[in-house]
Amino acid sequence: MALDPKFEAALALHRFGFGPRGNAIAKIAGDPRGALLADLERPNAGKIDNPDLLSGGEAARAAFDFRQEKKAARLAEAAMREAEKNGMAPKPEKPDPAMADPSMQTADMKQRMDEAERKAVNPPGLPQQIYLQEAKARFDAAIAAEAGFAERLVWFWSNHFCVSADKGPTRPLCGAFEREAIRPYVTGHFVDMLIAVESHPAMLIYLDNARSIGPASIAGIRQNKGLNENLAREILELHTLGVRTGYTQDDVTNFAKVITGWSIEPLKLAATHAGEFTFNPRMHEPGAQTVAGKGYPEDGLEQGRAVLADLAKSSATAKHIATKLVRHFVADNPPPALVERLAKRFRDTDGNLKEVAKALVTAPESWSAPREKLKRPGEWLVAALRASNIDPPDIRPVVQAQNLLGEPLWRPPAPNGFSDDSAAWMDGLAQRLDIANRFGQRAATTQIDAGAMIETALGPLASQETRQAVARAESRPQALALLVMAPEFQRR
Repeated sequence: MALDPKFEAALALHRFGFGPRGNAIAKIAGDPRGALLADLERPNAGKIDNPDLLSGGEAARAAFDFRQEKKAARLAEAAMREAEKNGMAPKPEKPDPAMADPSMQTADMKQRMDEAERKAVNPPGLPQQIYLQEAKARFDAAIAAEAGFAERLVWFWSNHFCVSADKGPTRPLCGAFEREAIRPYVTGHFVDMLIAVESHPAMLIYLDNARSIGPASIAGIRQNKGLNENLAREILELHTLGVRTGYTQDDVTNFAKVITGWSIEPLKLAATHAGEFTFNPRMHEPGAQTVAGKGYPEDGLEQGRAVLADLAKSSATAKHIATKLVRHFVADNPPPALVERLAKRFRDTDGNLKEVAKALVTAPESWSAPREKLKRPGEWLVAALRASNIDPPDIRPVVQAQNLLGEPLWRPPAPNGFSDDSAAWMDGLAQRLDIANRFGQRAATTQIDAGAMIETALGPLASQETRQAVARAESRPQALALLVMAPEFQRR
């Protein structure tokens, strides 16, 4: 039985995008599948073109310089305290009368002083400033997206290959990691994304490979330091083959040896390429290695790339990726036929992710599955902003809301990322109600009409119960809060 065109359009936008905005439902009702496919074909689909954002290397160097300046300031302060203790502190300069006497201050001077005072109260450090700039760019891209399918794929892959801002130096690198290692490849080949991800400084720091040293390498022999298997294990278990797919502990150890030397240029003042990827042959374990039953001769950096290329072509990887895609977009219990269809497309196209995404949105199972999947907090927040046509100038409240809802941006609880099972997010619905009430208060100031927002956000998906609840609300803020808490709005 064919779906109503507007129903199918609304379903497409919620299941494969971030929900409707404006007249999106009517706009794509003529060909919802075609709109999703066209989104993949856009030039630079998934990419962010913002010259104000720093590259990973630039962010690492800026954060390093910031930390060095803070360290110098602490040392200077300690020296001053020591001098004061010994009676050797210099006499304080005579204050400017205009600064000391408010009656001598001009209105402009007062305004500038007030602004400086506000900024002086717990200003975010440079790493946090970079993090927030990247967060703003990410949310802006999601809010402004048309169909939103390519952008949702970015979010999926960023969670699949996750790094964490909670791991020390990675905070200013998380956004650059997503822009440099994920976005350029969402419609490309899996192997290219895989190599970009595993060689990115953010991943090398997060999973401790930057300091992994081959025991028999020059550095290993001289420093008596050794191997770290974290990255090798997660590549096999999470990024490619999946758990219980036949690899052994020896495979993990041998693979860890293969990628020793995959490191980062040391951070030094005025060093041009500090913080960027480098292959350090002095840290690399020499010799041939066997991984997953195949031998790889000694070939420096290319040895690791060869292993990654073979992992990318594995049928186990195809099934693992297909299962995760279907679970994310369609159902907590992925239909086996749909998983196999995507896995076959993955194998037949050498991991062409655009072709796999096309197979996903043209499969009948992707449209017939009930709307039972609960949106993750970030998706739900973006959907609310899109439906209400709110583009937040300050991203901090959105980031804070996502923190409160248990999905802090680029801060997964473990290397396997945030869960895509609805059950993992059920306990957070009470917190969503709190956020919904705040959203209702904010959205009400824009004079948006709740009835109009129902048509924008849900259209034919809205049940009669939801329409009545919104219509009977005691106030506009309450009506808007009820709308974004409606089951039809919460689910994909």
